[in-house]
Amino acid sequence: MMDVKIIKRLFKDYTKKHLKKIIFALLLSIAVAGSTSSIAYLLDPAIKEIFMNKDEKLMIIIPLLIIVAFFIKGLSLYIAKVLMITVSEDVKRDVQVDMLNNLIDADTKLIDNKHSGKFISNLTNDVAHLTNMVSTGILNLFKDTFTLIGLMSVMFYQNWKLSLIAIIMIPLASFAARSLGKRITKVSFQQMEWAGVLSSYLIEIFKNHKLIKIFQKEIYEKNRAQIFLDNVKEKSRKMSIVFVRASPIMETMTGIIIAILIYFTGRLIMNDEIEISNFFSFLAAMMLAYQPVRSLATLNIVINNGLVSAKRILPIIDEKSELKQNNDDKDLTFENGNIEFKNIEFSYDKSKDENLPKATLKDINLKMFGGKMTALVGHSGSGKSTILNLIPRIYDAHKGDITIDNQSIYKTKIKSLRNQISFVGQDTNLFDDTIKNNIAYADVDASDEDIYDAAKLSFASEFIEKLKDKYETKIGENGIRLSGGEKQRISIARAILKKSKIILLDEATSSLDAETEDKIQKAISYLTKNRTTIVIAHRLSTILNSNKIYVIDSGNVAAEGSHEELMKNSSIYKNFYNKQIKM
Repeated sequence: MMDVKIIKRLFKDYTKKHLKKIIFALLLSIAVAGSTSSIAYLLDPAIKEIFMNKDEKLMIIIPLLIIVAFFIKGLSLYIAKVLMITVSEDVKRDVQVDMLNNLIDADTKLIDNKHSGKFISNLTNDVAHLTNMVSTGILNLFKDTFTLIGLMSVMFYQNWKLSLIAIIMIPLASFAARSLGKRITKVSFQQMEWAGVLSSYLIEIFKNHKLIKIFQKEIYEKNRAQIFLDNVKEKSRKMSIVFVRASPIMETMTGIIIAILIYFTGRLIMNDEIEISNFFSFLAAMMLAYQPVRSLATLNIVINNGLVSAKRILPIIDEKSELKQNNDDKDLTFENGNIEFKNIEFSYDKSKDENLPKATLKDINLKMFGGKMTALVGHSGSGKSTILNLIPRIYDAHKGDITIDNQSIYKTKIKSLRNQISFVGQDTNLFDDTIKNNIAYADVDASDEDIYDAAKLSFASEFIEKLKDKYETKIGENGIRLSGGEKQRISIARAILKKSKIILLDEATSSLDAETEDKIQKAISYLTKNRTTIVIAHRLSTILNSNKIYVIDSGNVAAEGSHEELMKNSSIYKNFYNKQIKM
């Protein structure tokens, strides 16, 4: 994305709406420039009239004018900075809202392909650089430009010959800053990359802290943390050094210019071409010009950092869903709940040798009857979970069609489709919130009575009532304070509360003790009663009563039928069953 296009995009989408505040801040920057210039100018009459001519009247007026000039400068700069801080924080919020909204709406594939820590870095570090460009960059560009123009006017007014000598500093400073800007852009990009890597690592540490202790990897992780932190430190150190590298260059150039000016001023005074008062006013203007010159010279660093961040942020905001939606899509009309897969093909990845996708599912044809239970059996990686994910359109098939009651899910509104579907998986997803709010996530408008009923039907109320804060108990990140069976029962309660017509179960009873599994099986029996249910289970004992069982092998339907039929006709299924009987 070209820098000019990025700037236009940022203006159109984020800063244009704040144009009045920005313009007012720019007008205030003119007041800052005028007051700063007047301070330098007032030194001329101050020296001439007060120190040399001893004018008692001006001895009072000129100091008062200087106080007024400093007051106007300080107040104008304060208001301008407050305005731009307000604008930058609004822009920051808008950018973060757009990023979060798009991430929430994004396809699962986007989230799966990038570590969450890097998204967090985009939302924090990158957005901070971007908003700094808006707040500091825009204000300094105009404030320092106007101030420099004002001070240069004072300098030329006092003596044009000395002004021409002083002007040499401006292109020299710009050249030095441009070369530094290229270096800092590269270092800044690397620093932001490592900040994202560090965020990712921190999330892994917090998520797997028990694993670290069980496998006694504390020293190993401390060493890894040292490496990550050293890399971030090194990049930050390099960036800071490049920033301050401008100081000795600017200081040296300033010293050279002042030395040359003193020499030429001495010549001019000897020739009666300039008075002492003119020189001091000129010198004050030149010294005051040092700050805006330096600021403008290093402004490209702030802008480059902001543009680098924008190049990382805007693609996330612009990411479009691969799920096809059309304006003429209709709401799903649910009747019997019959689901049918017709010649479905799907792939997660593209082939390196050709544009055609590597097939995870190949020509899949399934019929799942409404109000009945259909089971999927097969080795890990055979495609069972993919089939489940295609029904609520977590992904879209590349070929074929899926219908519910003879309505293509690809021609119905996704919202109306997902409204009819509940999911319970082996990896229970819960929020760091209360038990009540986790259950109510299925229906935030549900009454307390409905929530309590759902908890009772899922057998979750058994352990909830024993807790000190009962339904108001905070369960920690992903339910860390609950057991696996307790988390599973809350997940089932959430699904019961939704009252959807289609239930998807993915290994919902795996890794549970016999007593807990029995309770969850009873809860699932209630959840799935008279509902279209598709279940994946390694434990064949949980699906023996399914109306139909499909054996999935390497992305194909290897066999189908009832348990008895598959025991006779499917060697794969029979092998599964015999292995579990012997266990």
